[in-house]
Amino acid sequence: MRIELEDFDGNHRYAEYTHFSISDESSGFKLKFSTYTGDAGDALTYHNGQMFSTKDKHKMKCAQDYKGAWWYNACHSSNLNGLYLNGTHTTFADGVNWKEWKGHHYSLKSTRMMFRKA
Repeated sequence: MRIELEDFDGNHRYAEYTHFSISDESSGFKLKFSTYTGDAGDALTYHNGQMFSTKDKHKMKCAQDYKGAWWYNACHSSNLNGLYLNGTHTTFADGVNWKEWKGHHYSLKSTRMMFRKA
């Protein structure tokens, strides 16, 4: 899997993960992957092994608090489904975040998750 990130100044970063998979619905769409490479910083390994959470399906309310469905783990170091905000913002971690690159007070302009069948 490759994740591409762009900020509002036109800067780009990427993160790649090997052996990527998502389980079926009966297992909660659990996220699994192996090694990270890239220049964005590894903000996804924190979520490895987590089930996909939505506002109506999460015991810790992370999807509700951080405004988007994601593979939360009490709660997140990345959230590519958060609110679309204009770059730097004052609210905590509710934007489109990749903590290891821009932190929790910056919402990215664009993101892309790409998968290739192995």
